[in-house]
Amino acid sequence: MVLRIVKILLLVLIAAMLPSITAVAEQQNTIDRVELAPKLPEPFKMRDWKAVAAGYDGLAFDLQAQGEHLPLIWLDENRINMDRTGFGICSYVGDYRTLNEIEGARVYESIATMGSVLGATLIGIDKTQGEYNWVAMCEEFYCTASGEDLILNKPVDRSGGSFWYETFPHIMFYSLAERYPGVGEMDAIVDATAQKWYEACVVLTDNGREPNFNHTAFNFTSMQPVDNGKWREPGSAGAIGWIQYVAYRRALAAGDEDAQRFLEAADWCMQFLNDWPTNPYYEVQLLFGVYTAARMNAELDRDYDIDKLINWCFDRSIARQDMIMIAERWGGNDVYGLMGSRRQDERGAGGYAFAMNTFVTAWPIVPVARYDDRYARSIGKWMLNASNAARLFYANEHPSSRQSCPDWKGDPNSFIAYEGIRNKWHADRPEEVLFASGDPLTENWGPIETDFGMYGSAFVGVFGAIISSTDDEKILQLDLLATDFYRDPAYPTYLYFNPYEVEKEVRIDVGDEAVDVYDCVANRFVHRGVVGSVTLLIPADGAVVVVLTPAGGDVTRERNKTLVDGVVIDYRDD
Repeated sequence: MVLRIVKILLLVLIAAMLPSITAVAEQQNTIDRVELAPKLPEPFKMRDWKAVAAGYDGLAFDLQAQGEHLPLIWLDENRINMDRTGFGICSYVGDYRTLNEIEGARVYESIATMGSVLGATLIGIDKTQGEYNWVAMCEEFYCTASGEDLILNKPVDRSGGSFWYETFPHIMFYSLAERYPGVGEMDAIVDATAQKWYEACVVLTDNGREPNFNHTAFNFTSMQPVDNGKWREPGSAGAIGWIQYVAYRRALAAGDEDAQRFLEAADWCMQFLNDWPTNPYYEVQLLFGVYTAARMNAELDRDYDIDKLINWCFDRSIARQDMIMIAERWGGNDVYGLMGSRRQDERGAGGYAFAMNTFVTAWPIVPVARYDDRYARSIGKWMLNASNAARLFYANEHPSSRQSCPDWKGDPNSFIAYEGIRNKWHADRPEEVLFASGDPLTENWGPIETDFGMYGSAFVGVFGAIISSTDDEKILQLDLLATDFYRDPAYPTYLYFNPYEVEKEVRIDVGDEAVDVYDCVANRFVHRGVVGSVTLLIPADGAVVVVLTPAGGDVTRERNKTLVDGVVIDYRDD
């Protein structure tokens, strides 16, 4: 009898503890600025982002397109860095800038050109197929003619101007190399340039003793940091850390006995950001630092301050004080979640959101939820707002009176975005609220004839690869593997955010082979041995991170990780 009473008391105690256990398992951290956004943005209108990305690809790579400012692409026979044909895509529609170094040669940048190849790749278009191998042709951005042997923003380019233009081309190129292993000389170029960045890290950190990335750029000819007296880009430690962590992963896979040097350099970068006291965001470099820190925490048991880093990416920057996530309504539309600047400019018209910054932010931020599911809800909420508002970058969402280039007819389906949208074009003209435009016409850039930004539109493939619909238009399926480059083997992993004030069910298709469905946020399996369409229950104003694992797989634990058949499915099973 006593034993029975003890058992009953234990069961009662366990039952009493269950709510608190569940609360710990489902506890979510917030991105503070995202909390300002509505759960259900209005008006709500979600574009089919994969279709937009496919349409952009078809127009951008059409060498035979006819019409004003068309085609948008051209072949480059200057053979500056490689002895074969290259190609360029203009940074803006109607961009007729030319190089001073080569008479008659048009300017083209890697951000638009290589970005277009990557954006198409992300939605499943093989850019090595067809008459031209567009992937291999991106090697023209490997600047050998200068003697620096770096991947830079233009074929004729040198380091020392801005970390942004020195790091982001490497990130794009490395990502293409991951998706197209063995193409051309890309793998060798990745390994060679990663070593150069390691040597730069040694200088920038005094061999790890005193990391200091608070500079404008790095000159690889003098092997010294550069400060131009105008701005600094300390957040570049994030991009450089990403490069070094990729190099570490590649070196490990290749059996390099000295792979550890790249990991040490990645740690130097992350430690600098961890210790830095003020928001160092300049361009998108810091975003890749958040992702790298989250991976290193998850995979290597580091303890970098993700909460500080991810909040920095959305809040007001100190390094570039106007950069911030927009958290307002413009012209009767929620534009919360768009990335850009918020300041009073010379026209007294505050607020300017950018297509490129918005699309690229999703690239490293969305997969953070896979490595640290405490941010699943905030990331899901941000993506719902940003992907809804991003339609406003396109001409078909505006009357002609609310855009700077209404007369260009070369893109009737609105696959090319304006560079950005402004809260107001002129403060004293209330009818010009929520105005689609860009810098070229505003700043009178001369040989650029429109504000349609190819360099931003190129990255719509990020949204196209990540976002899919469900049977509820306001509950998106976000693919957490789509932009998770150089990762370990993984099973299909998706984030679902429920913006409603009540619990919601959605149906998801798990495929024709039986799977077990695991929720990382709740740390438990929610279905066993299912096929086809199954129901998923999502808590009110909450999120789930679902992993589709082989049915009946062998479940094991390694510290706080859960694995199925040796593959990690949950990095934070507490």
